[in-house]
Amino acid sequence: MRKRVLIAEDEPNIVTSLEFLLGQIGCEFLTAVNGEDALRAAAEFRPDLILLDIMLPLKSGFEVCQTVRGTAALKNIKVIMLTAKGRETEVAKGMALGADAYITKPFATRELLDTVKRLLGD
Repeated sequence: MRKRVLIAEDEPNIVTSLEFLLGQIGCEFLTAVNGEDALRAAAEFRPDLILLDIMLPLKSGFEVCQTVRGTAALKNIKVIMLTAKGRETEVAKGMALGADAYITKPFATRELLDTVKRLLGD
């Protein structure tokens, strides 16, 4: 069975890049462009992993991560914060809220793919 990834990102160029990369490693994916859609999609799509931008409309990635970790049906989904917000305080906050990894943009393709594969158990 193919691994399922939810891309929670509102920047079209980054979405396109992520969809291409995930397709290259055989993942099934769905995209949400704001935090509320991301939570709805997580509940319906049941991804194995969420690639989560912090700066999303309606609900931030921090809020999405916190909600995912606090929801019994979603708490086991792996979360990678993928964001331009790379200050030490932001990284610490993301990890404290339960992110499994934190990668800053612009991201290195190899780092992203290695992290995705590691968290998906491939």
